[in-house]
Amino acid sequence: MITSDYKTKPIKSEEFADLRAIADVEISNITLEDYPNLLVFPDSFESYDRDFGKKMICSIINDGKTLLTNSIVGFIGRNNTHLSIHSRFSNDSNEDYFLHYMLQKVAKINLFSLQHTMDEDNIFDFLIYLFPMYLKKAINQGLYKQYITRKYNDANVRGVIDVNKHIKYNEPFNGKVAYRTREYSYDNDVTQLIRHTIEYIYMYIGGTEILNINSATQEAVSQIISATSTYTHNELQTIINKNLRPIAHPYYSEYAPLQRLCLQILRHEELKYGQEKNEIYGVLIDAAWLWEEYLTEILEGKYHHYLKDTGQRFYLFENFQQIIPDYLSLDKKIVADAKYIPLNQEKNYGEEKATSIYYKTITYMYRFCSNQAFLLYPHPDEVAKPAKYKVKTEIDGVNGGTITKLGMRIPSGCNSFFEFSTLIRKYESDFLSLL
Repeated sequence: MITSDYKTKPIKSEEFADLRAIADVEISNITLEDYPNLLVFPDSFESYDRDFGKKMICSIINDGKTLLTNSIVGFIGRNNTHLSIHSRFSNDSNEDYFLHYMLQKVAKINLFSLQHTMDEDNIFDFLIYLFPMYLKKAINQGLYKQYITRKYNDANVRGVIDVNKHIKYNEPFNGKVAYRTREYSYDNDVTQLIRHTIEYIYMYIGGTEILNINSATQEAVSQIISATSTYTHNELQTIINKNLRPIAHPYYSEYAPLQRLCLQILRHEELKYGQEKNEIYGVLIDAAWLWEEYLTEILEGKYHHYLKDTGQRFYLFENFQQIIPDYLSLDKKIVADAKYIPLNQEKNYGEEKATSIYYKTITYMYRFCSNQAFLLYPHPDEVAKPAKYKVKTEIDGVNGGTITKLGMRIPSGCNSFFEFSTLIRKYESDFLSLL
């Protein structure tokens, strides 16, 4: 089944059982233990939005007759049922330039050579885009180091003697002793997994460009290669098997999502063709998260994304009731919120009514003593006049502020990703001139 975000579609009888297992599952309930072959981004929804974990992948409504999607896009499969969820801006075509453009912008990659579809084959490109970003986040915590067992046979005994191997190799006595020891090493199962992923991406079309997109990525790749001197291509399956248990380290927290991403990249063909019965697999992305991250990139220099840029926390009351505005102008006089829902339509989209978002924005305005706010959303490819709403007060002639719904045009009907990229950059400039 192929559909798009915020859309209803009839369910075929043969798809119902598999879709029933996928639908109405909260993102927060998708654990590595229960869904080892399903990746969901962002990986840490607690740090992104406390309500994100309540989102459903999709829902079944109308007594099991209809599938309803929300902001979750990507590919998910179970048995013979394959569900591809495009963005609503793909115009029912195989090409989803908008999602790929946003992800490349967030990952700071600019490639025209990759496929830009959202089907089972080319969802793999999304994983490749994300690898440098996750690698750099992990390396920023330091090169992963752990205890490993090494075996030696020499005269410098510094561990537990392996009697059986000593007798086998050193009788009659030749001055050596067989022993094993545990050492703290950068060359371990986790860094080996990352190294295998790097070598795999190098062989992929566009992979060399991705691993050399900037000096930070090059340095991270170089550190992994230098640390894994024992790397051998033939050990790939062994390394994968040793990494099936997720990392649980309080210091190296960023390596857990990187480990899972590496496994998905290296096991792509296996997951695609070797699924067990009733196993759920795929790659899903919250387009609302991606839209917010994308806006962060294009608003740089005009607005702060405080949670990402500074980690600063704001509260509605004294030291409690934390609030998280998406953006504040540099002087903190203008509030802006990213909204991926079709805000040009006033209706209920399952996760929130379009009208209810105004209440939260007004709260932000009151908290920051602001009389101006923007709701920023993607708009179909037509000129959208900003819609301004004045907040009423009981005092005659006093305006409680203005909320403006500002849509950014998303190109349609493009014949190539290059054409799309060229046109959307113009639309970005038009959009920013109104802020």
